[in-house]
Amino acid sequence: MKPIILFGTGKIAEIMLYFLRNESDRTVAACTVDRAYMPGAEWQGLPVVAFEELAATYPPDQYEVFVALGYQDMNELRAGKCAAARALGYTLASYVHPQSGVPKDLVHGDNCFIMNHVMIHPCVKLGSNVFVWSGAMIGHHSTIGDNVWLTSSANVSGVVTVGANTFLAVNSTIGHGVKIGQRCFIGANALVTQCTEDDQVFVSASTKPFRLSSQQFMRMSRFADL
Repeated sequence: MKPIILFGTGKIAEIMLYFLRNESDRTVAACTVDRAYMPGAEWQGLPVVAFEELAATYPPDQYEVFVALGYQDMNELRAGKCAAARALGYTLASYVHPQSGVPKDLVHGDNCFIMNHVMIHPCVKLGSNVFVWSGAMIGHHSTIGDNVWLTSSANVSGVVTVGANTFLAVNSTIGHGVKIGQRCFIGANALVTQCTEDDQVFVSASTKPFRLSSQQFMRMSRFADL
């Protein structure tokens, strides 16, 4: 397998670098960002090259690229950099953790990241540039579109379609058979049981603080006696 060039020098790139170095047999040769965002000549022990000069320094016939960016602009930033790398002739690598527990029939595109301890049923299809974090669940016969981000403990029931560039936050839940439009934001603890349009936002109100202080509550509840 070809060595990987990591696009990014932020927190997501740091997580991806950890997994590639410690939980894979892949080699990371360097990292790249747009020239205006270069942190210097080196990052995490890797050489940093401007993306504008990447093909001349690390030719696409000898290296693959993984775009390790977040979900800024409803995943458009990451999607755009994937497209730019493909246009230069690079193959985009995907990473599936060896302890992910994914079924053998899982279909996924390029630049996908599937962390350890996910719950993905058989008969699931993931598009390209899909990130699935630990604890996320995707039910049987569901289809996840391109550039989607599922945070830890996001729940997608069976026979669900999630449109491109959608973001699912921690503990969000999509009901059985629901179709989610493109570029939707499903917030933490939100429950969606009906099909959505494109560009919709679903958020759940934060739990209100109790009227007692934590010390008063502990005395009243007698938790300290347990």
